[in-house]
Amino acid sequence: MKLVRELERSWAKACDRGDFRLAHYSIQANHVHLLVEAKDADALGRGMKSLGARLARAVNRVFARSGPVLKDRYHHVVLKTPTQVRNALRYVLMNARRHMKRPPSSVRIDPASSGRWFGGWKRSARDLVIAARGTPGTRAVAFTHTWLLNEGWKRAGPLLDPAAAPG
Repeated sequence: MKLVRELERSWAKACDRGDFRLAHYSIQANHVHLLVEAKDADALGRGMKSLGARLARAVNRVFARSGPVLKDRYHHVVLKTPTQVRNALRYVLMNARRHMKRPPSSVRIDPASSGRWFGGWKRSARDLVIAARGTPGTRAVAFTHTWLLNEGWKRAGPLLDPAAAPG
């Protein structure tokens, strides 16, 4: 959890660069999933470089090490439809649930994700959000500007509740 909090502090300072925004994330043991908005390919490249550098510095600080952290360049997919965005939100925000296979009684919004700032859960997730909330007032993701991430994804159906594992 120390790494997650360090990343969140770092990403909070750079989550909105005007032409690039970090919308959602999920931090896994050996990779991260990010949903971002970018004005164009150049903005995407610069924004990802910034997030990657912040990730590397955070890992090196937390683990008292130095040197490269990222093995490969990022893989990206341009999401163009409400269904694609809904599926990506579901995958990113519920990814830990897929891997942990916890019983439903122990379900919480993944504290290593931006799920606690997501307002589109199907069922009332207030208790789950409170359980996952980090430092009050700290928001590690930007407010989204695109129609697809704000409203469009809802046309493909509501996001399932946090207790459901993604397919």
